Amino acid sequence: MADVRFDAETIGEIIEIGLSDPVSFAHIRAAHGVGPDEGKALVRRSLKPGRCKAWRKRVCAFSDRRDAYR
Repeated sequence: MADVRFDAETIGEIIEIGLSDPVSFAHIRAAHGVGPDEGKALVRRSLKPGRCKAWRKRVCAFSDRRDAYR
């Protein structure tokens, strides 16, 4: 299921930013207007389940350690 608001290149950029460890969801929102829930759903739809699960585990670990990622 593709997101009709974004072309494939933009979706790829959002996913790339989301997979970057030091980037918070606030940066993604500022760059593309995508909130945390929408960003997570976009990554979930676009990646294989195992890769998405590993990414979420990493994001949760960052948010537990640093307030800036919440």
